[in-house]
Amino acid sequence: MTLRDTPPFRADHVGSLLRPPRLLRAREQRALGEITAEQLRFVEDDAIREVVRMQRDVGLRSATDGEFRRTSWHMDFIYRLGGIRPTDEKIQVHFRNESGELDFESAALAVDGPITLGETIFGDDFAFLRAEAGDAVTAKLTIPSPSMVHYRGGRAAIDPAVYPDEERFWADLSAAYAEQVRRVAGLGCRYLQLDDTSLAYLNDPAQRRLLTDRGDDAEHQHLRYIRQINAAIAGRPAGLNVTTHMCRGNFRSSWAAEGGYDFVAEALFSELAVDGFFLEYDDDRSGGFAPLRFVPPGKMVVLGLVTTKRGALESKDDLKRRIDEAARYVPLEQLCLSPQCGFSSTVEGNVLTYDEQVAKLRLIAETADEVWS
Repeated sequence: MTLRDTPPFRADHVGSLLRPPRLLRAREQRALGEITAEQLRFVEDDAIREVVRMQRDVGLRSATDGEFRRTSWHMDFIYRLGGIRPTDEKIQVHFRNESGELDFESAALAVDGPITLGETIFGDDFAFLRAEAGDAVTAKLTIPSPSMVHYRGGRAAIDPAVYPDEERFWADLSAAYAEQVRRVAGLGCRYLQLDDTSLAYLNDPAQRRLLTDRGDDAEHQHLRYIRQINAAIAGRPAGLNVTTHMCRGNFRSSWAAEGGYDFVAEALFSELAVDGFFLEYDDDRSGGFAPLRFVPPGKMVVLGLVTTKRGALESKDDLKRRIDEAARYVPLEQLCLSPQCGFSSTVEGNVLTYDEQVAKLRLIAETADEVWS
């Protein structure tokens, strides 16, 4: 058994990385009007160059830009789709961690026009990343899946005058995504990840109750989401590897949902037409490995065994033991290793240091090398 030459790689990571202090300061200065957009981008460029080198140096085969140009992993993308705008209404998301609870407030969205793709979203950002990555590592682009547009507000967020029924909405949304996929492939993207918390949230009965209360069909919502992701990537060019990442929330080392993948597993693993699944498995709240029995031959599973929520470093022996446990349900050659989520899904970041982040990425690379090569 050998290390892989195509994504996802035996040692990989989800995407976001802790923002360096100088970048956070520059964002604050830009918000106050103390520096220009060009000056902020100069700081971003410099920080991205450094973080690409770090990913290469710890032994990873892929590199992201750490999502350094974003405030959040998903809304920076969603708000740039035509027909979608933020509203004055606020969405309250309840998070929990080992110490207690906290709430996150975000602007809601409204679909008040036909959904279209104007600019290639993150196109310039990816071009910069690819140039910095060169031939040493594979540049990876992360974007929210189309499911996230719907999960944020459901049918209530869609103007009925624009979309009297949801079928046209879904068709336009998937078409806009398909065009985005085509364009980024044209920029040289060979590794695209669709981040999707909804497919993991739906495993939690409490989350399904919330959807039912707002009028959605929570028991079948995952089937719709799977169909629409498939429509978005159906025409992807040859050579473009697509993965999806599913977690239960990641904000300042806290989570929003709990439960194993059992509720969505059979449909998800057998029907979603991606090349690999990044799955959160860093603690008991993520459930067991039994749902992996539905993963068909040829699909890769990236086990998120290393937590980004705490700085304490996992042991190689524990990671190897858990990989062996997962291999009872899906062959070892179909497995890879990663953190359970990003280190900084929002600009605030999780509660650990830069050095702890680097140590975790290096641990993943070393463990994968020992397990698979």
